[in-house]
Amino acid sequence: MIDHVLVNLLKYFLIVKSMGMKHIKKILFALLNITIGFGQVFDGFTLFSPVAGGPGGPGGGDSYLIDNDLEMIHTWEHSRGAASIPYLLPDSSIIYPFRVQSPTMIAGGVGGGIAHILWNGTVVWEFTVSNDTYQHHHDVQPLSNGNVLVIAWERKTADEAYAMGRQIINNSLNELWSEAILEIEPVGSDDGNIVWEWHIWNHLIQDVDPSLPGYGNISVHPELMDINYGNAGSNQGPGGPNGDWKHFNAIDYNADLDQIVVSSRHHNEIYIIDHSTTTEESAGHTGGNFGMGGDFLYRWGNPQVYDRGNNADQLLDSQHGVNWIPEGFPGAGNLILYNNNYTNNNSAVFEIVTPLTESGNYTIEIGQPYGPDDPVWMHSGGFHSNVQSGAFRLPNGNTLITDADGTGGNSGARMFEVTNSGNIVWDFVYPENNAMVARAQKYDPEYINGTIDFPEYTVGDIDFDGSFGITDLCYIVDMMTDYGYGPTPPADINGDGNVNISDIVSFIQLIMQY
Repeated sequence: MIDHVLVNLLKYFLIVKSMGMKHIKKILFALLNITIGFGQVFDGFTLFSPVAGGPGGPGGGDSYLIDNDLEMIHTWEHSRGAASIPYLLPDSSIIYPFRVQSPTMIAGGVGGGIAHILWNGTVVWEFTVSNDTYQHHHDVQPLSNGNVLVIAWERKTADEAYAMGRQIINNSLNELWSEAILEIEPVGSDDGNIVWEWHIWNHLIQDVDPSLPGYGNISVHPELMDINYGNAGSNQGPGGPNGDWKHFNAIDYNADLDQIVVSSRHHNEIYIIDHSTTTEESAGHTGGNFGMGGDFLYRWGNPQVYDRGNNADQLLDSQHGVNWIPEGFPGAGNLILYNNNYTNNNSAVFEIVTPLTESGNYTIEIGQPYGPDDPVWMHSGGFHSNVQSGAFRLPNGNTLITDADGTGGNSGARMFEVTNSGNIVWDFVYPENNAMVARAQKYDPEYINGTIDFPEYTVGDIDFDGSFGITDLCYIVDMMTDYGYGPTPPADINGDGNVNISDIVSFIQLIMQY
């Protein structure tokens, strides 16, 4: 049964349709004294992989693709639990990083496996990075050429670390786990070639022993990593003693710049490196599009790591999930990340504008840290996690945030969408308290080339609430005016393949039948 106020409102639409869309919206909101808030959520499908258990993972897991009404679009079942976030590809398959049964190095975020899985669940490629030298952990990044960038711990003995100038090893394993980035080209169903690689071990500096490699003034070389900064692992981490020195936890790739960004939790910094180098160039300090080989092009978050600041200058604390905002999105080219311990029991999402030049390099003043001084946008309050988590900008300017373990494990993992002004327009708590969701990502339904079948629907019931109402009408108006939504089948009331003013008229006629 339709409320008489809505019927009268629809009659107004018939009267004023010749006045244009902006007048229709004004009348709509004036008559019912409503706001546009419910029409601001981005219309998309959210992908996430809950996981429980310690290092090595549970026996299995699932990846879910849901719509804004929490309707299940698709489920992938896995034999091993997720190490981080799954990635949806345009052909509707996913790249899934997972926790292997017996990892060779164990600490928080351990993984070891990468799988390429079709929509129907067929695993077409599965590859393991878990051996005496390397152990994948946390994130991966699929590339458009079919290759995959992989973060991996690289085992170094205490003797190897001491030979490079390291002073203290902080674990009973007598190891230091460095970091490497490997670009894997899939081969067959279970093999891969390393076609490009980068090792932080090639970009170190120390100021304690002139007789050892890399001796120099740390503050003069922000492009290098001080081998003596921070602890070399501990005896307290998940899974027992570990040599986890930097704890990279996220990776992203910018195809326009041919650059990679990674996040280091333990050192509270993010780093950008050049991917245009050859593997030989990436091991040195020259070459590549930006002339710096594999040295840091940019770093941000904690300038005391390179002796250009102190505690007061530290802006990041245990951050995760760094990624570039894509071209065409509000804030395009900026970086966005989840700052886990922004303040006591409070996380924040930061968007930062890097000091990028037209040539693709990053400016820094002599003796000063890299800018910016502060984020250009942030959202904080009411959420906190000390593990993984992340944020992604959406095409309409909203931001999807994942609180990985629901405010420190007090509730289920939380995924929520906020507007630029901080209003929450979509909020979902995964209903299992002991499950973590590393990060969720929302995709436009059109992203996957029409391979997803739209869920069963009733024409006119655009919000899937089982009735026709004002929200359905507002969705039609939003789709007509391209405000945050692409057209969906339920909004095409007259079935002509378009969503326009004729569908409002048809909606009125549909309503009048009830």
